[in-house]
Amino acid sequence: MEPSGYLPILIQALVAGGFVALILIVVPLLGPRRRGLKKDENFECGIESQGNARIPVSIKYFMTAILFVLFDVEVIFFYPYAVNFQHFKDSGMGTQGFLAVLMFVAIFLVGFYYVLKKGAFEWDK
Repeated sequence: MEPSGYLPILIQALVAGGFVALILIVVPLLGPRRRGLKKDENFECGIESQGNARIPVSIKYFMTAILFVLFDVEVIFFYPYAVNFQHFKDSGMGTQGFLAVLMFVAIFLVGFYYVLKKGAFEWDK
């Protein structure tokens, strides 16, 4: 592909970047500037804030979130293979594709076993 083939992409990127720059410059100039204690106060869901927001949070919460994201993203990679399984079989990549997925599952299970042995799933400790 010739470099001129990238011209539409470059033009679109410049237009998008110009739009973002324009919005970031124009909106603060046109918007109202109201300041005050009530205006600058934190607000969420109609509930008035109480105390300091910097309270310590249990590491269990973060471990749950990280493990969910990790395993959720890995499971998402199974979907394209499952959808295209017949295509892999018909195109002659059946064995090669299957071995690639088995390797992925093996790595997935090694990570799962590691997390299990580290005790990350023991919530009450």
